[in-house]
Amino acid sequence: MTISDENEAPRRLQEEKFKATVVCFILGLGSLVAWNSMLTVGDYYYNLFPKYHPSRVLTLIYQPFALVTMIILAHNESRINTRRRNIIGYALFTIGTFLVLVLDLATSGKGGIGPYIGLCALSACFGVADAHVQGGMVGDLSLMCPEFIQSFFAGLAASGALASVLRLLTKLGFDKSHNGLRKGTMLFFAISTLFEFVCIILYAMYFPKLSIVKYYRSKAASEGSKTVSADLAAAGIHNETNLQVAFDAKQQERLSNKQLLLRNIDFAADLFLIYVLTLSIFPGFLYPLVLIAMYNVLDLISRYIPLIKSLKLESRKALLIAVLSRFLLIPAFYFTAKYGDQGWMILLVSFLGLTNGYLTVCVFTRAPEGYKGPEQNALGNLLVLFLLLGIFAGVSLDWLWLIGKSEF
Repeated sequence: MTISDENEAPRRLQEEKFKATVVCFILGLGSLVAWNSMLTVGDYYYNLFPKYHPSRVLTLIYQPFALVTMIILAHNESRINTRRRNIIGYALFTIGTFLVLVLDLATSGKGGIGPYIGLCALSACFGVADAHVQGGMVGDLSLMCPEFIQSFFAGLAASGALASVLRLLTKLGFDKSHNGLRKGTMLFFAISTLFEFVCIILYAMYFPKLSIVKYYRSKAASEGSKTVSADLAAAGIHNETNLQVAFDAKQQERLSNKQLLLRNIDFAADLFLIYVLTLSIFPGFLYPLVLIAMYNVLDLISRYIPLIKSLKLESRKALLIAVLSRFLLIPAFYFTAKYGDQGWMILLVSFLGLTNGYLTVCVFTRAPEGYKGPEQNALGNLLVLFLLLGIFAGVSLDWLWLIGKSEF
């Protein structure tokens, strides 16, 4: 089963499709594992900084940096070296995760305003890295086959699930030892740092050399895309098809960012509304680790549902209706938190994760259809921008759950 009908890559290239799909999954995993690691150790940070609302504040700092960086990158996407952009992003994730570890070791795991400011600065660094990687990767994969986008977004969701599982294991491993919570957190960040470094190697050295990836990037270059030039050069392709002459003319033929946005405003609205709702509830509203793990697992599973063609939602109107109907979850969560028991809360959290992942993949795989390579790259960046706008709005609204509480 595939997301779409058989793509036009030659049959001999299909052998490498699975390899590329696995790499896309790992790269998606790496693009959020650093940030999810910071969120998942919320119990440790609440122990260190009980009065500073670390989960909410760190997220609120992260998002403006991600958003502003993404606006700049989306505006200039056609002139940006995508290879350099993504490598910078993964490098920032690697260095930032390592510095979180160093910060805790340097302060001997003590709280206080100094370490908290340092943590906030690293959260901003992760926001900048996220804009580089998520926009760059989605734009790049949008000009390839839909399965690659699906796999990348599955990796994004898996980063949360993996972070939750690793956190549970590291907590259990040091449960009875002295200062076990801190030791488990340190091991957790050390594993995350190593994983981010692996992503740099995979993206820079392995992914560009896969034949199917070279095929799609060469095709995009033939349609006027300049963003793939460095990746093609890394794969050993230097104007082999003599396409450079046609670049300028092809670029003039492509739709502008404004035209692309107007033609796809419903997809942009879908993503904005999906993440406004999700982030107004998750993670700040869901403190227990089990609820966060449940959300992450269902979010991951749901991103594979569109691989079954009969279950994939492709109608633009149906997608918008499905997105709007999710807002019924707001009163459902409110009344469940006030009057319901744990079983109902688990059910709601599961449905929140299930619909979030499913609708995200449906939008990102449907939107690029029918466009040329440069337009697909631009549209991918624009959609990520609206996704980040939705996350920022949702994170801001998340504070409303504290109104009326004594700790506000």
